[in-house]
Amino acid sequence: MRGLRTGSLRVRVTATAIAVLLVVLPITGLTVKAVFDAQAERSLDSLLTGRAQLAQQLARQNVAPGNLVRRVDADGVRVTLILRNGRQLGAPPIDAGGTVRQVKATLQAGQQTKGATLMLSADTSLLADASARLRRVLLISGALAIIITALALVIGMRFALAPLDAMTGLARSIAAGRRGGRLQPERADTELGRTAAAFDEMLDALEGAEGAARRSEDRMREFVADAAHELRTPIAGLQTAAETLIQLGPRAAANQRGQLELLLVRESRRAGTLVSDLLELSRIDAGLQLHLTQVDLHHLAESQAARLRLVAPDLEVEVDGSAIVSADPERLAQVLANLVDNARQAGARTIRLTVAASGVLVEDDGPGVPPEARERIFERLVHGPHSKGAGLGLAIARGVARAHGGDLTVADRPDGKPGAAFHLHLPTSPPNPDV
Repeated sequence: MRGLRTGSLRVRVTATAIAVLLVVLPITGLTVKAVFDAQAERSLDSLLTGRAQLAQQLARQNVAPGNLVRRVDADGVRVTLILRNGRQLGAPPIDAGGTVRQVKATLQAGQQTKGATLMLSADTSLLADASARLRRVLLISGALAIIITALALVIGMRFALAPLDAMTGLARSIAAGRRGGRLQPERADTELGRTAAAFDEMLDALEGAEGAARRSEDRMREFVADAAHELRTPIAGLQTAAETLIQLGPRAAANQRGQLELLLVRESRRAGTLVSDLLELSRIDAGLQLHLTQVDLHHLAESQAARLRLVAPDLEVEVDGSAIVSADPERLAQVLANLVDNARQAGARTIRLTVAASGVLVEDDGPGVPPEARERIFERLVHGPHSKGAGLGLAIARGVARAHGGDLTVADRPDGKPGAAFHLHLPTSPPNPDV
């Protein structure tokens, strides 16, 4: 692929203008000279013809031959009158041809001039001289026009290309790290105006993308730091329990050894859960693969309710409504499990799952979520006041919901009672399984 030709625009425009002049001026000069020569020939013919007509008119007025010659005579015209008796008046006759243009006429009236021969001669060398002078004038004026035009273009292009210089200066300042500058064209309906407006739009998009990338990078760094902090706690517990077991050795009491082994299992499970959640979030960011099928939402909600009754027998769980949707059953079960477990950990005594074609509403009678925290709890590694996890569950749940083309929100309970209401919104049409 050939690169963009980046020769000097000033040189290119100047050279183009001069090339146009070199073509136009000779054509114009030749045209002017041809018109001048033709007009001069017609003028000379008209002069000779007019003098001959004047002679005929004077002859009809019976003007004397000598007086007729004087009155017909004109600058550049030789008048010769040959009477019937052979007498010649005026200039001596010359032969036509070469540089001599001649008109002959026989006078038709007059006592002395009737039948006389009138010869009018003109030297065309004067026309040739005038044509040559015109040619020299055209050549000199054309050369001066080209020189003046070149100088004017060199000077004028500096002002004409000032907007491009402004664009270049702004681009270099942006590349040097100075942000925020814009061209702000006065008119956007001209070629340079449209270019400047497009340049400003490009800078807006680039700076917006740069800002988004910087914010994303900051969030990623914060997320990595928080994840490392969360992993440090179970790893520290594992290390402490393992070192204590090694120090106690075989002399350790059975109950003390059992507590340490239980701590090892609990902390390793906690670390494993955190790593699994982090991997789940990375899958969501990369584009979650869904395995869509027809899902009975009532059956899915009832399964979670049955599990919860086994884990917390004193918890009251209700399931109402029914609906069949196109979704990934394992992913929806993951979302519902997260929601009911969060409600239980928050201290709820009653949980109600309401199923509909638009999704599932999970209500509890726990402490609820303050309005100012209702978006923040869905961020990664954000712990609620009653949360016992790593702060990834709700972020994963919302990511799964949005992968289905829906969403996950939290609000007050519709009946106005204390508690929280998490609404899993599902689309009425099947989502794209490659999202």
